[in-house]
Amino acid sequence: MIYPGIAAAFILSAIWITRYLGEEYAWINRKIIHFSIVPAVLFYNAGLIAREIFAAAAFLFGAFQLLTHIKRDELSWYQIRNNYGEVFFAFSAAAVAWFIEKEYAVVILLVMAISDGVTGILRFFYFKAKGFNVRLRKHWIGSLGYLISAVIIVAIIFPQSSIISKVIWAGILTLAEYQRFLDDNLAVPLVGVLIKGIL
Repeated sequence: MIYPGIAAAFILSAIWITRYLGEEYAWINRKIIHFSIVPAVLFYNAGLIAREIFAAAAFLFGAFQLLTHIKRDELSWYQIRNNYGEVFFAFSAAAVAWFIEKEYAVVILLVMAISDGVTGILRFFYFKAKGFNVRLRKHWIGSLGYLISAVIIVAIIFPQSSIISKVIWAGILTLAEYQRFLDDNLAVPLVGVLIKGIL
């Protein structure tokens, strides 16, 4: 159980550290916590964490976060009242790991963790520099970061795929993240599953 413990330590450390950044950086804190699941995904990819353990841990984490919302006792430095993005993120990670074959699951999970983190941070600092309200805003600069990081992730996991298929796959996921009809933490994994045959 050493590797699940190490993975959990990264996530819990990120939650603890971001507490000191405070509520003003809630959107950044969420993305830092997104990044913190990368070791867990890499351990899962290497067979050091079983699918069942990864999925169960993600589900339990999602359930805990949902409970704090229900109780109106959110961890305010990264949880935002009436915004369930981090809950959807955890439940989606559990479903992707449980139901999708590992190679595709790893790509989707890394895009959810890294690309979403990159786009959120770029948008946050762009709008903060402009003096705008940074909450729930989309902008092309974040989407560009999402697209580039997603292409890199796909290139690493699927080096045999053509550059065109990698760009198309990443581009579709970028659009799924950018749209405003469904939370991107649900839309990206759902679309990722539907289009995985492109790679």
